[in-house]
Amino acid sequence: MRFRILGPTQVLLADGREIAVGGPRLRALLALLLLDAGRVVSAERLIDGLYGEHPPRGAANALQSQVSRLRQALPAHQNPVEFHPAGYRLAVDPGDVDAYRFERLAEAGRSALAGGDWPRAATVLREALELWRGPALADVLDASGAPAQAARLEELRLAAVDDRIEADLALGAHAALVAELRELVVAHPLRERSRGQLMRALSALGRPAEALAEFEGARRTLAEQLGADPSAALAAIHLAVLRGEERPAVRGTAEQALPSQLTTFVGREDELTRVGELLGERRLITLTGPGGAGKTRLAIEAAGRLDGEVRFVELAGLADGADVPQAVLSALGLRDAGLRAPAEPGRRSTDRLVEALAERELLLVLDNCEHVIADAARLAARLLSACPGLRVLATSREPLGLAGEALCPLSGLTLPPPDASAPDADDYAAVSLFAQRAADVAPDFTVTPANVEMVLRICLTLDGLPLAIELAAARLRSLPIAEVAARLDDRFRLLSMGSRAASPRHRTLRAVVEWSWDLLDDAERRLARRLTVFAGGATLEAAQRVSRLPTAEFVDALTGLVDKSFVEMTGGRYRMLETVRAFCAERLAEAGEADDLRRAHTAYFLEFAWTASDHLRRAEQLHWLRRLDAERDNLHAALRRATAAGDATDAAGLVAALSFYWWLRGMRGEGARLAADVLDVLGAEAPPGLGEEFALCVYNASLSGSSQLPSLGTQQSVIRSLDRAPRQPFLLYLSGISTGPPPGGAEHVDELMRELRRLVGSDVWINALGAMGSGSAQMWSGQWDRARNALVTALDGFRSTGDRWGSMITLGALGELAAWRSDPEAASAHMDEAMGLAEELGSFVDQADMLRTRGEIRLRAGDLAAARDDFAAALLLAQRSGAPEFVSGARLGLAQVARLRGDLVEARRLCEEALAGGLTGWYVGEATRSEIVSVLAGITEAEKAESGGTPPSVDGA
Repeated sequence: MRFRILGPTQVLLADGREIAVGGPRLRALLALLLLDAGRVVSAERLIDGLYGEHPPRGAANALQSQVSRLRQALPAHQNPVEFHPAGYRLAVDPGDVDAYRFERLAEAGRSALAGGDWPRAATVLREALELWRGPALADVLDASGAPAQAARLEELRLAAVDDRIEADLALGAHAALVAELRELVVAHPLRERSRGQLMRALSALGRPAEALAEFEGARRTLAEQLGADPSAALAAIHLAVLRGEERPAVRGTAEQALPSQLTTFVGREDELTRVGELLGERRLITLTGPGGAGKTRLAIEAAGRLDGEVRFVELAGLADGADVPQAVLSALGLRDAGLRAPAEPGRRSTDRLVEALAERELLLVLDNCEHVIADAARLAARLLSACPGLRVLATSREPLGLAGEALCPLSGLTLPPPDASAPDADDYAAVSLFAQRAADVAPDFTVTPANVEMVLRICLTLDGLPLAIELAAARLRSLPIAEVAARLDDRFRLLSMGSRAASPRHRTLRAVVEWSWDLLDDAERRLARRLTVFAGGATLEAAQRVSRLPTAEFVDALTGLVDKSFVEMTGGRYRMLETVRAFCAERLAEAGEADDLRRAHTAYFLEFAWTASDHLRRAEQLHWLRRLDAERDNLHAALRRATAAGDATDAAGLVAALSFYWWLRGMRGEGARLAADVLDVLGAEAPPGLGEEFALCVYNASLSGSSQLPSLGTQQSVIRSLDRAPRQPFLLYLSGISTGPPPGGAEHVDELMRELRRLVGSDVWINALGAMGSGSAQMWSGQWDRARNALVTALDGFRSTGDRWGSMITLGALGELAAWRSDPEAASAHMDEAMGLAEELGSFVDQADMLRTRGEIRLRAGDLAAARDDFAAALLLAQRSGAPEFVSGARLGLAQVARLRGDLVEARRLCEEALAGGLTGWYVGEATRSEIVSVLAGITEAEKAESGGTPPSVDGA
């Protein structure tokens, strides 16, 4: 299929036939997906695009309905709309979307134009512009975000038109262009490039008076509408017309003394755009970032794209900051004195520079200022204040610290997600750079499905740092890629062979980091090595508490580390690039501080985990879930380190504190593995004082299906063993999940709750949990009125505490109960609310469970299409979450839909796949297994009826 959005939205088959997509909202959904073809678009973005700032209640369900309609509109055999946990993806080649093809061709034409290949530029740009059939996104401009995208595409179209005209002018087609250019000037009177092209065309045709009149028109329009004068470029064309020059050059006339580059420039398009904009607005711009981020290369590329004179000053080789002015003089080709006269006494190099640059239009690139930062800053300040035509573009690992300085921070190149496919991964700059540099030393190298995982590991581990990636790619000269990926733990030894032509500080990865380390003072080094104990960054509070530095010293040191690009600050968190962190961790071990810092880190995050756990049962639940998400790497690192060190109390405490968080975030598999490791330290019985923590380790570990675990007895015996209210009340739910329903049904649950109330008092959350358990038990035993009353009581309790999770699962039970009582309207209302809460919580496992439940309700109501969509979405979420019980449950639902549609072969296949899945535990596993067996029996009977009594073959055919 081909997709068009450069005009009305269209879908075309290979033979040119158009597929009718549907109404405006369906076309808007398709257009929003096409704008990110091949990539996942979040449900939130799609809802915002379709419904604006005030979406209707149940917008998520409405979106799902729209997606289902879009799937039905597109050919079933090649339906590209895919559901993902994070949203939806249109799985098409971007090359099949006209907007993507246009941008690719326009860029190719621009490159040909810059390279002087006028015929190719004209041909490619015409091909690009022929893709337009009208205004971009013409029929979906009511969608939120569409006007901005349409404006962006229109700007690109106008730029491509300008580029095509430039190529035609170079080919001598002046006469044919005048009419078109006049139309463009009328339509866009403020676009000076079109006006300048018209002036040049008229001048070349011997019509200079008309060309000069166009300049006067431009000057008048700009003055009236903007209060501005024509740009220097347009004024240069005006002057050329006055002089009688037919085709005045508008680029490359001034000297650009920039180092030549031997390799292609990869990525950094956003940064290039930002630097270009800043150079048009500000006079001092500093590119900051860690060593190896590519600051120099970006500065050269940005400077090379500018008109006018540029001079490049390399400061890395200077041993003394006093030599900075002399380095600039040398770059400008100036001397302190003439060959036949000595320098004047008292006359400094800076004075000579001021005199030389006072009347000059110049961009000065000061490269590698960090080790002479004070002197470079003083010189820049003096020159900028005295030379109005001067601009400075500096590169440094810290800002110059001058008023009016605009910063452009650099870190790594863009990185793909860890599960990206080979075609998708190659679109990201880090992978593209690795592939290009790898091909330089191993010509047959490409990113393929067989090696993409290793390429991603290399790029992600090296934080996307260009220098580190280039050093790693160079290793493919002698090592297979699997070896390079496997040896990254010893990155400083592996990446120790760089270009012999590079400066010494850029030849090895260690040299890059050592260069920065040597610039730190003692306090900064002390903090830098101590920050390595954090995994995934740290908040300001955590960094200060764990590093245990005095407040004043800590603040100064942290400020210095951020300024010197040793530490990055993003979203209120401080983090080190992994390469820097590995280097500083070596310094921590050398200082003998590793054990003390590990204990301080564990103590801080154990306290944090318990504080967060208390808030997870309250209205601030989502805020604390986000805080726990941000600290997940630190929490799990602390747990693993405590386990490895044999610190049983801390390790078991972290398991207990994190139990509810793991459940809410659907991390039951990872939690089970971590808890099992802690049990190896604790032993077969609970150590004194750790009864609750031991039980939670056992219950969490049991979620993986392992049977080799210590026995805790019944839920009642666990509750009776407590001598205080549980610090982690979620223990009560986990114990029920692990041990199964009580033998006495609802009466036994009520008895347990009476015993528990004597222990905990009137805790609202625990009582709501008990009411939910009682209601569920009554529902299973057919006491529907009593079950509803208990569940309503539970829902009121959870709502009063603000716990969305408790409210969600209670609503799910009420929805099932309403469906059993043949009240589909109430069932739908309960499930819609439950789904909304599941989405708020962001737990894929719970979303899968809610979708599966809603699918069953829709199945009973006879809505097979909606039920199938729910089961299919539940299957994807369950597979992504690694939840085998829910995978089997979703397949069972799909099997039931297939059976009702008469596809017995598909129904049997799905049932057998569901039965072969990892069905463990009574909570979902046993119930699902029983239902699968029952459905299979029904399928067998139906097969016999179809075949006249002949039983099916073993494989169900």
